[in-house]
Amino acid sequence: MKALTWQGKQNVSVETVPDPQIQEADDIIIEVTTSGLCGSDLHLYDPLGPFLHPGDVLGHEPMGRVVERGSAITDLQVGDRVVIPFQIACGSCFMCQRGLQTQCETTQVREYGMGAALYGYTDLYGAVPGGQAEFLRVPHGNYNPIKVEEGPSDDRFVYLSDVAPTAWQGIEYSGIKSGETLVIVGLGPIGEMAARMALLRDVRVIGVDLVPERLARSAALGVETINLEDGDPVAAILDKTAGRGADAVMEAVGMEAHGSGVAETAQKVVGLLPKALSRPIMTNASTDRLAALDLAFQAVRRGGTVSISGVYAGAADPLSMQMIFDKQLTLRMGQANVKRWADDLLPLAQDDADPLGLETFATHHVPLDQAPAAYEMFQKKQDGAIKVLFQP
Repeated sequence: MKALTWQGKQNVSVETVPDPQIQEADDIIIEVTTSGLCGSDLHLYDPLGPFLHPGDVLGHEPMGRVVERGSAITDLQVGDRVVIPFQIACGSCFMCQRGLQTQCETTQVREYGMGAALYGYTDLYGAVPGGQAEFLRVPHGNYNPIKVEEGPSDDRFVYLSDVAPTAWQGIEYSGIKSGETLVIVGLGPIGEMAARMALLRDVRVIGVDLVPERLARSAALGVETINLEDGDPVAAILDKTAGRGADAVMEAVGMEAHGSGVAETAQKVVGLLPKALSRPIMTNASTDRLAALDLAFQAVRRGGTVSISGVYAGAADPLSMQMIFDKQLTLRMGQANVKRWADDLLPLAQDDADPLGLETFATHHVPLDQAPAAYEMFQKKQDGAIKVLFQP
């Protein structure tokens, strides 16, 4: 089959790789019809290279049709249309039963002390082949897949794999209520989707970014936007909130935030080292770019909540504990527990009115063989690229 593979720092290519095979009785194989390019994939494109190998298949936002099933599969038939959550969970362990599928005790990557295995996301998360490919093996096939109806386009459902539940969890973790003010730092796919969801809940949304296309799209939705390049964003937020700050802030940027020069340089230096040196540094002493997180701590009111959806991987990040403690902040964070939110999100995806605007959310639909150019375009924020979908 054809698949998008990692070949080195900022180097991905479409190659012919072996077709996936049924390995366990509860596996399924899907033919991928659509797969998203996620901002988290850009972390693989650059800083997380020490945990990748040439030929690793990337991608963790797939959907498609079942083409083969193991002997223990009871809930799906060949031909069924399914969305695949980005994490691999068993559905029956202590953590899964508590809605913490990203901590699944069956698939935890204990070698690195990490949570549940993820598709296409480095040795840290199990080195499982990803979904930017023509076919994908799906373990725990009686639990993981989300079966969806025939009819609506893939665009209506593919975001259930990651974008929609990540945004939904970010809103839920923020504790925001109708009539309150939510600041969203970062108006990429997750931030914009969260803004759409918050506006549906009658929440006032202030969005912060520096990419003109992102700011314009969110402003058209009714978001009050602040351009980072226009001055002090914290001062602007305080001015909009009677000097108090937002009731909650959702941080949707993560480890590669702009405005973090020292950490950016450190990430690049570590990425140039041999794996034998870079892996221990990344595991024990790495730092993230924290500008977006610092902004969130400053912009939230005292007694407020900061919900962190952006991916962080630093093992030695310096946080302003004085400010966090003094402002009596609540922090909630983590990768989205997709199946926990599926019952909330599926009706929105199936609604003929398309209240989240899923049909028009993607800015680019790209054949898989053009994926390398799409990665470069997305990383450089060119051509108005906000959400890219691959169609194998």
